[in-house]
Amino acid sequence: MGQLDGKTAIVTGGTSGIGLATAERFAAEGAHVFVTGRRQDALDAAVAKIGPNATGVRGDVADLADLDRLYAAVAGQNRRVDVLFANAGGGEFSTLEQVTEEHFDQTFGTNTKGMLFTVQKALPLLNDGASIILQASNAATLGNEAFGVYAASKAAVRSFARTWAAELKGRSIRVNAISPGTIDTPGIDGLAADPEGAAQLKSYMAGTIPMGRVGRPEEVAGAVLFLASDQSSFITGIELFVDGGRNQI
Repeated sequence: MGQLDGKTAIVTGGTSGIGLATAERFAAEGAHVFVTGRRQDALDAAVAKIGPNATGVRGDVADLADLDRLYAAVAGQNRRVDVLFANAGGGEFSTLEQVTEEHFDQTFGTNTKGMLFTVQKALPLLNDGASIILQASNAATLGNEAFGVYAASKAAVRSFARTWAAELKGRSIRVNAISPGTIDTPGIDGLAADPEGAAQLKSYMAGTIPMGRVGRPEEVAGAVLFLASDQSSFITGIELFVDGGRNQI
């Protein structure tokens, strides 16, 4: 018996990295999982990897029409939502002097605006007692150079978790934030100019982590599952760090 047997879950940005690992874990625990992604080829590959308990819906969370199509697909299968993992997001390095309006709008459009409307538009389909998990980041508290816009967008996510946990308590809907540290994902690789640079970046970051290594997507997925399941039934409004101790030690 799985921890999510018979439940319906949504994972935005579910075609790679943490999103894909979490969608796979949800499906293995018995949920039917709707996953989103911006590229159809990557989405098709993710659905094939997750298996028959997955439905792919192409879209960008920063596009409100795409979010409407996502929830229409859920409703079209006569399903209601038990778990929402608002995972889609990303960022790039840019110092204060280098930040452009395009960089700001793109980062906040996905990480903050997209997350807000992902959750808002899910409300009519969410079952009472549902669990919402928001993808934040330990970068919001670390002050990493050249990562200010990304960090600020993720600080807003942490604030959302507190506010929405208070607003939705009457429906027994729990809202929590998950804050990964450096995780070995394509998103981390994309911060570097080439594979050698990515390896150097991860090696440097590993040296800043008390556990002495970067994390794996599956390790974050396990923490998300905990927040999604009844194992965390008395937990809401928290920020759970999955960062090898970077923010704690």
